[in-house]
Amino acid sequence: MDRRNLAFGKVNFILLAVGMLVVIIGFILMSGPGSTATNYNPDIFSPMRIKVAPAVCFVGFASIIYAIIRKPKDTEE
Repeated sequence: MDRRNLAFGKVNFILLAVGMLVVIIGFILMSGPGSTATNYNPDIFSPMRIKVAPAVCFVGFASIIYAIIRKPKDTEE
């Protein structure tokens, strides 16, 4: 199979995988116990869940977009 006809190169796939891993880490940071109707959990408003985790997800999505837009070089294998 001719590698020049592929849309993505090896580096693109690595960047996509890293970006997806960062997004998954961001969603894991966002998860946690929630509040119920009878029990209020103030941890749902912790800075980790409302500031850090969305920022991590944003960085992951931005890196995925970069991996898609990045043009592979002809010399990549």
